[in-house]
Amino acid sequence: MSIQATPVPGATLLKPQDHTLVMIDFQSQMAFATKSIDATLLRNNAALVAQSAAGFGVSTILTTVAEKSFSGPMFGEITEAFPGQAMLDRTSMNTWEDAAVIARINEIGKPRIVLAGLWTGVCIVGPALSAIDQGFEVYVIADACGDISTEAHDRAMDRMVQAGARPMTSLQYLLELQRDWARAETYELTTGIARRWGGAYGLGVTYAKTMFNAHEG
Repeated sequence: MSIQATPVPGATLLKPQDHTLVMIDFQSQMAFATKSIDATLLRNNAALVAQSAAGFGVSTILTTVAEKSFSGPMFGEITEAFPGQAMLDRTSMNTWEDAAVIARINEIGKPRIVLAGLWTGVCIVGPALSAIDQGFEVYVIADACGDISTEAHDRAMDRMVQAGARPMTSLQYLLELQRDWARAETYELTTGIARRWGGAYGLGVTYAKTMFNAHEG
């Protein structure tokens, strides 16, 4: 039996309107002990995710743990993308066990949850497994997470994937939200974020625009 292809996106691809991004515990005290990813790269990737979500109007929750007493403020690269947005501070390591966070999840009311934060094996595994148990689709931005060792991060990712979570990367997140260069209304937004936060890809975009006035659309 033949199968007919059609030019439509796959059902599991993310759209700006279909998910809630939860950025968890991007705080100084948590970052000090993070060894699975370089701190500069972590901050860059967190900024890329935050700027992408803010630019595309993604419903976003910013949450911290013991901000005043122990862990410190959230990375400025994230808060700058959401000026004036309140942090939801918690005592629980598992974000999904915090009533204020869950109230906001329910208020937003979207079936997909995208997670990024510190540490992968505690603060990301907890909400990922909890949300999956309650019927949500869960995506984890792996390179915008970190843990106390590469082993800890990798085993946490394995555990979440085995439970049904879908792994992705920060640049993949940005480009999946855009997905078509003919979408002129977000073209400059996407390439601008890529040029600043997209590493070697961003350098390539800058080169093409500068040397050849390239425009993918």
